[in-house]
Amino acid sequence: MGCGRVGSTLARSLEDRNHTVSVIDSNPDAFRRLGPSFNGTKVTGYGFDQAVLTQAGIQRADAFAAVSSGDNSNIIAARVARESFGIQQVVARIYDPGRAEVYQRLGITTVATVKWTADQVLRRILPVGAEPDFRDPSGTIRVDQIPVPEPWVAQRTIHFQEQSGSRIAWIDRLGEGMLSTRETVLQEGDVLHLVMREENATRVYDVLTKGPEAD
Repeated sequence: MGCGRVGSTLARSLEDRNHTVSVIDSNPDAFRRLGPSFNGTKVTGYGFDQAVLTQAGIQRADAFAAVSSGDNSNIIAARVARESFGIQQVVARIYDPGRAEVYQRLGITTVATVKWTADQVLRRILPVGAEPDFRDPSGTIRVDQIPVPEPWVAQRTIHFQEQSGSRIAWIDRLGEGMLSTRETVLQEGDVLHLVMREENATRVYDVLTKGPEAD
């Protein structure tokens, strides 16, 4: 539901991945954003109207995304899709992060647009390690994205993990993601995606800065 910039981009991206897509919007002119190559279903109406959802084929749907510009419309539509039609994979775009957290606890996955954008900016202007890329809802586990420090270049990833108490989820190397093995050696330019406990973050960054301990 919603054929603005987010909705139209999402619909085209899903279709490019060979999914069948229905798009609902109250303004028929919005469908022009989909372009002439879009082969999915276009339904004019409100996405919280059960008749409109039925016309869009929700009984056959595996997932529903409410990404209009209105918080109220999105959350009502998401609840109708989940509670009236039994769709388990439901996502709602919510501008108010406080409300997003409430609906998240109700089992509806939310994307708090303003908070997400602010977090992305924060991660790019604060010092490395000041703000993680991801923190689980309990605040226990975090994922940090860190360029490999010079002292660790040419060192094996297993040594870094053992000494820091963190885990390397994956490495960005030369524009591609890779999974490390016990034999993987860190290279200049690598970007590490580290999983760690929040309480151990200081230790991890100390190990990063100081370099490997001698055997």
